[in-house]
Amino acid sequence: MSEHQPTKTLDVRGEICPYPDVNSMTTLKQMAKGEILEILVDYPLSVERIPRSAKKSGHRVLAVDHLDGPNHRILVEAHGLR
Repeated sequence: MSEHQPTKTLDVRGEICPYPDVNSMTTLKQMAKGEILEILVDYPLSVERIPRSAKKSGHRVLAVDHLDGPNHRILVEAHGLR
């Protein structure tokens, strides 16, 4: 597990594409530069798509941790507009 402390947690477990991805990117846009978003997902495609989308949008992926079963934790440092 990562040592980074999240500023905000977004729990999108139980949701399927495109909702986890869209909600994650929307939340990151609203965060100040340097804040850390913890995203909890259980949809396999989101484990791949969210980090890829975050990087494309100029954010920094700090960690992608497998928790248990289908559950993953993704930590992203926001480099948003604020």
